[in-house]
Amino acid sequence: MPEEVYFAAMRAREPGQNTLSKIRRLFDAAGFDRIIEPGDLTAIKLHFGEWGNESYINPVHVRCVVDRVKQAGGKPFLTDSNTLYRGRRSNAVDHLCTAIEHGFAFAVVAAPLIIADGLRGGNTRSVEIHSKHFTNVLMSGDIADSQAMIVLSHFKGHDVAGFGGAIKNLAMGCAPPAGKQAQHCARPLNVEEKCTGCGRCVSVCPREAITLAGTRNGRRARIDLALCIGCFECMTTCPSNAIDVDWETEIPEFIERMVEYAAAVVKGREKKTGYMNFLLRITPDCDCVPWSDVSIVPDIGILASRDPVAIDAASYDLVNAEEGNRGSLLQQNHGKGKDKFKGTWKNTDAYLQIQYGEEILLGQSSYDLVSID
Repeated sequence: MPEEVYFAAMRAREPGQNTLSKIRRLFDAAGFDRIIEPGDLTAIKLHFGEWGNESYINPVHVRCVVDRVKQAGGKPFLTDSNTLYRGRRSNAVDHLCTAIEHGFAFAVVAAPLIIADGLRGGNTRSVEIHSKHFTNVLMSGDIADSQAMIVLSHFKGHDVAGFGGAIKNLAMGCAPPAGKQAQHCARPLNVEEKCTGCGRCVSVCPREAITLAGTRNGRRARIDLALCIGCFECMTTCPSNAIDVDWETEIPEFIERMVEYAAAVVKGREKKTGYMNFLLRITPDCDCVPWSDVSIVPDIGILASRDPVAIDAASYDLVNAEEGNRGSLLQQNHGKGKDKFKGTWKNTDAYLQIQYGEEILLGQSSYDLVSID
């Protein structure tokens, strides 16, 4: 039986159609009040955005969810986990400062902020899973200790996973740095003839695995694979596309590992977790990058479901149903019905997340889209 995914489009011509009203109605339609019992410490899992990024979910929208959780009797807190890469979210102090600077202050969201894996990623819980790639996974401690969870995801592109939605938010967002590293099995490769020796990759590498070495063509980047942790910050940052990966063999395993992590996060708490995907400002990149590029398609709307696979499948289909923005990073597949994520990142296969999620029973890809408008 298809899973119900509730949908609100962005058109509005009267007060009762504004986005805040729609978020409240989506929360109610999806039955999120029924997953929260009085007194439940309820994690609202979201991404606060890397410093310099501005396409993360609007804090005013998050406040609507906070208010609904309180009305259901829950005790909400906003949460995310520290990053594997260098930046403004690799420890709890910088992470909290960034979140507050991005508008997630108590005066706005009316809930405390908690970095779920502690000051430097050491607050963890081990979860048994016995899947294809893992027997145990590491989960951020305060998310593991929460009693209910609402997962708020900005749906957008991703240069390795194809897209980031509910599944990726569970997998990467609920894992400490060590758990993120376990998922990042793939390793980047140098394409020396494209390298200009600019050194940007050297400056972003969190493990100092990249150096500039002299060659007959001048100084070029060299990656020490023994030190590399596969975070792909170098590939994202490189202006000349001189860093690549074995897409055919390594990326499918990376996606499988990511989906297995997502399954571990919700193991035993499937009935205590709800999902909302925000298909607004659908950028080509993850909110981890310190910039926000032009959207690849117009704003679409907001979705709510109890199934992470179904909500990502519906989000994927809705994005692909749009006409692509020819003034964006989207290079091909602009027509309606074409794969916008492959058109942006040609080597990715975004649908693998959905296929493997269904295969391991994380959720189902079939859904009924129910409009609340």
